[in-house]
Amino acid sequence: MQQLIWRLVAAKRAYQLQREYKEIEKMMGGLNTTARQQLATLTMKEFAAAAKSEFPHLYGTPPDQRYSPWGSGTEIGLSRARSDNLQVRVRGIALWLTVAYHETRGTSLPALDAVHRSLLRSLRFLRESVPAATAEAWFSGEQAA
Repeated sequence: MQQLIWRLVAAKRAYQLQREYKEIEKMMGGLNTTARQQLATLTMKEFAAAAKSEFPHLYGTPPDQRYSPWGSGTEIGLSRARSDNLQVRVRGIALWLTVAYHETRGTSLPALDAVHRSLLRSLRFLRESVPAATAEAWFSGEQAA
């Protein structure tokens, strides 16, 4: 029974993340080349910072919310990504991508795994938008962990 409840909660979370991902993906597609390069750089920095945190999937979550099933990093990132200010929007997208990646990484649940694969495609797209020398540092914080 407990496993069934966990699967239902995970399916609901996967649905929510997939819906948010579609919105994030549209925002990324609407960025010009310069903004996309800024996004790639910020995302690399966010990944490095999240890799240093004790719980990367809770990166961006206020300390008083550490014991919830998932953090509020994706909510914060999405609200920032909806901003009219380009810099705030780019930072929000970077935060959302980072937290969602860590939240879905290594899951054994098919619904969350599908979200993770979508995120990997977007991250590859970002990685290809930066110069080769910068791309070598991609995920370096995670590899060091």
